[in-house]
Formats: sequence, structure tokens, C-alpha cells
Amino acid sequence: MSEMKSPALQYRFDGPEDAPVLVLGPSLGTTWHMWDRQVPELMKHWRIFRFDLPGHGGAPAYPAGSVTDLAGRLLATLDGLGVQRFGYAGCALGGAVGTELALRHPERVASLALIAASPRFGTADEFRQRGVIVRTNGLDPIARTSPERWFTTGFAAAQPAITEWAVQMVRTTDPGCYIAACEALASFDVRPELGRVGVPTLVLVGSDDQVTGPAEARTLVAGIPDARLAVVPGASHLVPVEQPAAVTDLLVRHFTSAWQQPAFDTTTGHMAIAASPVKPVLAAAPPVAPVAEIAAAEQPEALGRPDPYDAGIKVRREVLGDAHVDRAFAQADEFSGDFQEFITRYAWGEIWDRPGLDRRSRSCVTLTALVAGGHLEELAFHTRAALRNGLTPAEIKEVLLHAGVYCGVPAANSAFKVAQQVIREETTPQE
Repeated sequence: MSEMKSPALQYRFDGPEDAPVLVLGPSLGTTWHMWDRQVPELMKHWRIFRFDLPGHGGAPAYPAGSVTDLAGRLLATLDGLGVQRFGYAGCALGGAVGTELALRHPERVASLALIAASPRFGTADEFRQRGVIVRTNGLDPIARTSPERWFTTGFAAAQPAITEWAVQMVRTTDPGCYIAACEALASFDVRPELGRVGVPTLVLVGSDDQVTGPAEARTLVAGIPDARLAVVPGASHLVPVEQPAAVTDLLVRHFTSAWQQPAFDTTTGHMAIAASPVKPVLAAAPPVAPVAEIAAAEQPEALGRPDPYDAGIKVRREVLGDAHVDRAFAQADEFSGDFQEFITRYAWGEIWDRPGLDRRSRSCVTLTALVAGGHLEELAFHTRAALRNGLTPAEIKEVLLHAGVYCGVPAANSAFKVAQQVIREETTPQE
């Protein structure tokens, strides 16, 4: 057994050095210890590589705000260790990392297991709202409710030590890294790309998972060409902890029978993926350009300046939330539809997407301008946006106090009433 920290990710190896590598990816709020019950059996067949997410389990607190970033850090760590090809099993956020690897770096992944995973985790608004709560209240509210999301009621009652372990795992996570991981999940959506996952995939889910349950698992199976579904009875979201023996057995069977190794394709001159019942030895495979990059390289450059509408709708949704934007477009008609397109293209695509100010600064400017103009309805949803952009309630208070000097006390008085109500709604933990 060896244990150390990497500049990219904190990791741990278990098992024989000459065995093929199987990577185990953790879920949000957990550490590599969530796999402790699987390792003794898995290491009989593979060299087990476990890693911690940034800021989890004492890992260095370098936030990663996207699944692409997390996948890149994992590959950098494996590259530094000389690991070119590996099997991968990941739970929830760890599953998202595995899907990203299979899509962007197919030459690296020999076989895949997605546990309690989804091609899209809830809605972007849900995870950004969780980030607001953590930024305001710390991780304790999330930690105290984690057993309700992770375990069935019966398991939590019968296993108080494991329940407390789960709470402490979340409580000791770096808040900034947790918020960044929420942002990564908020922006993750690979539903249109599932058909390009080209390795054998086991999709495993607990029958009682209320977070990413059987419906999400079936979406993965329906979209991935070579996928099969395994539903574990009597388990919730953190199924490797709640039903360790069942999960271990399913992983052993899947990775023993569905491990692929690369073969040279004489037609394309590249490495192709060919199924093999024999476990491969570790060997460096010539790199293959991801499909997405090949397609991009073949496209002619767009002529002229790109339309800012696409950037605008992306920024508008990230700042104001999907629900608000969807409602605005749903309420638009023939009379007001052009105006919605106008503000998306110019306010959000031209101004909010400019690099000169970060979003926190733009929120401060916007709040002040709205106070000055007395636009209280817009002040309400931009207070929500300010929280999502990283301003704390204390910082919003300072903006409004400052505005009171330059915009007038009556205007600030009305603004405080609106902002106070919004902050209460947005930062009160859900029971």
C-alpha cells in the first residue's frame, strides 16, 4: 500500500503493482474511504487507484469548477504515474468524471461503471442554490442532512457510526471546493452525447435512491450503446457503502468480462477499441484525438463576428437561473418576444460576458444602479443573482449602505426591505 499527495489530486494505490489499474471515483462530500469495503476483493484482480476531490479528505483546496477540469486533473495525476489505460468506476460526481473521460479521452478508458450517476444531475438552479446556502451558512446544514440523501432510513437508524462518519466527511470538506463542485454539477449535461460513449458500461443504482434514482439510470442505459443496468435492492444514493457486497460482486463481474484493450486500425491508422476477455497489461497507447476535437478541426472558421446571443443565453441562465429565464421566455408573446431576444443578445451577450469585470463586480454595479433607479422588482432577482455570483449577505448589505449615501436614504430603505426578504429565502437551509 502507498499513499501520497500529487500536485493534481490526492491519491492512494492498493494492490499489486503489475496488475491493470482500476480507478475509483468518489461522490461530492465523500472521500476515497467510501470505497473501503470494495477494495479488499477488487485488489485481488486489479491495482486500485483512489483519489479525493479537491478540498475533500484533507486534499489541497484548489477548487475545480467543472467536470472537465476534474477529469483533466485526474489524467494529469495518472500521467505523472505512468498510467495510460485503466478501468473506471465512479459514484455520482465521480460518475460524471468517468463519463467525461469516456467521451473526451476514449483511448484511456478500458471499461466503465457509473454508480448513482446521471447525464444531468437535477437542475443547475438546485446546485447553485446549494452553493449559496454553503457560502452563507457553512457546510453544517448540508452535513447534518447528508444521511437523509445518502442512506435508506432503516440503514441510517441501524448504523449510527456510519451515519456520523458521513456527517463528519461533509463537515470537514473545504467550503470553497464544495461550492465549486456544485457549480461543476450545475453545468454538467451530456445527454446529447451519450451515444458516443464507446466502452462497455455498467450502470448501477440503488432501488431507493431519491437523488439519482432508477429513472436517471435508465436514461444512461438508453443512451449508451453498450450499457447494462443493475438495480441494487434496499439501497439509496451511497450504494457502495450501504450494500458493499452487492456492489463489489457487480464490479468484479463487469470489469472481469468487459475490459477492452486497444487494437491498431489499419484503415484509419489509429488505435481502435476492441473487446478482449483477457485483462490487459499496462502499456502506453498512442494518443487518439477525441471525436469532438476532430469534428471541430474540420469546421471552417466562421466569417465575421459571432452572434452574441448564444453566449448571452448561457450567461443569463448561469446568473439568473434556469427557472427565471424559462419563466421570462414563457411569458413573452409576439409583442415582447423581440425584447427578450434583445436583452439576451446585448445585455447578457455583449455586456455581462465582457472580460473586463468579474461577475461579482458586475453584480455590485447592477445592484447600485437598480437602487438608484428604484427598480425594486429587478432588484429582487438581481439580489438572487448576486448571491449566486459569490457575494455574501454582508457584502450585499455594504453595497446597499454605500448606495444609500449616493442614491438617497429612501431608495436604500426600499432596497433593504426587498433584499432582506430575498436573502432570507435564499440562505435558509431546507429542512
